[in-house]
Amino acid sequence: MLSFGAEFLSSRLLSTNLKIKIYRTIILPVVLYGYETWSLTLREERKLRVFENMVLRRIFGPRRDKVMGGWRRLHNEELNDLYSSPNIVWVIKSRMRWAGHVARMGGERGACSVLVEKLEGMRPRQRWVDNIRMDLQEVECGYMDLIGLAQDRDRWQMLMSAVMNLQVP
Repeated sequence: MLSFGAEFLSSRLLSTNLKIKIYRTIILPVVLYGYETWSLTLREERKLRVFENMVLRRIFGPRRDKVMGGWRRLHNEELNDLYSSPNIVWVIKSRMRWAGHVARMGGERGACSVLVEKLEGMRPRQRWVDNIRMDLQEVECGYMDLIGLAQDRDRWQMLMSAVMNLQVP
């Protein structure tokens, strides 16, 4: 994907604003397709951040070093300052919103049964519900009844905003 878009993203013919629009409207939706149901490990989150920084470095290009006089790559902090949108891992953390919808669906719906029940066969390394519980533990909510917690929309909204405001490493 990046090799195809690399020519466009590093082109001097396109403005930086247009490159950012291409990233937000074409590249990011393709990369994040179905992210609400992903079960991410820390290693996979790191790989997504590396991908995003690589794309942003293509968009913004190298900078002239005032001290040494040569060209250098942008540091991650500089990329965060230039690209004001939330990073890719923060977007994935918004899966809490979808978790609340699924938890409020009721037991007869397929999505809720997948969330509550253990499926037959081989278990994946980490289940989606494990990620949701990890997010809740990060805000010191501990192991609580996910279904019961999501029924109270106001409390779920507070927990969701607390998870979203956590610093992503």
